[in-house]
Amino acid sequence: MNPKGKLIVVGGAVDKGSFTEKNFQSQVDKNLNFFETGILKRIIQESKKNENSQIEIVTTASKIPHEVGPEYAKAFEFLGAKKVSVMHVEKREEALDPKIMDRIKKADVVMFTGGDQLRLTSILGGTPFHDLLLEKYKNEDFIFAGTSAGAAAASNSMIYQGSSSEALLKGEIKITSGLGFIDGVIIDTHFVQRGRIGRLFQAVVSNPKTLGIGLGEDTGLLVTKGKYMEAIGSGLVILVDGRQIKDTNLTQVELGKPVSIKNLVVHVMSQNDLYDLQKHEMTIHVAQNV
Repeated sequence: MNPKGKLIVVGGAVDKGSFTEKNFQSQVDKNLNFFETGILKRIIQESKKNENSQIEIVTTASKIPHEVGPEYAKAFEFLGAKKVSVMHVEKREEALDPKIMDRIKKADVVMFTGGDQLRLTSILGGTPFHDLLLEKYKNEDFIFAGTSAGAAAASNSMIYQGSSSEALLKGEIKITSGLGFIDGVIIDTHFVQRGRIGRLFQAVVSNPKTLGIGLGEDTGLLVTKGKYMEAIGSGLVILVDGRQIKDTNLTQVELGKPVSIKNLVVHVMSQNDLYDLQKHEMTIHVAQNV
């Protein structure tokens, strides 16, 4: 699939400014360090109508939707976005509401907040709401953005459970179907901060054709045409490529036992680095070998 739309996936903890601080307005100059180069600003710049784009913030994954949604809205508005709305879809039947569907039809950007990715897919998966998002992403100049749970759910395969410390034990992680906006990858979030490298290793060794993507906090990927990935934000993106794996004990050991992997390839991306999903080639933005 070569979609016309763009995909922006973020590892969580997007720098939104200190909007929850009581003295925000009086000390606003101290809260804007990220704004000119931050991810939310980039979303606005990449959108069809820039500051005039209709942005919908979907809080389905969150347990505190009425706190999270307005916080993102205020951040976008401070960055110049003029048409920002928050959408609380908490039940499957709400995803059938004609008013909700009409808002999605008019949206230039739909951004999914963090929370529980299994909650997100179980409520929205297979609904007309989900189908319309996929159609817009495929055929329109549209942005699907997701942070944390919203990012993890973006791919066909989705990690929904598994501890960081024991993730390289056979059977420790659980994988199910995601929302299907990008093929051939599996995404993990809060990656560096929560030490989730083992989770991604096991996800990849179980299906080496799948590229593992580990997104650090306030860090993400801008994906265009479904194949060109650019690192954005302040931290690191870890790519785990299993196509060169030579051997593993995965099928030989019992559940709960450590997994061995031979010849696993890992790439580390930072801001403005590029990766071609079709050629499986990485380009470092400021490389030594030029």
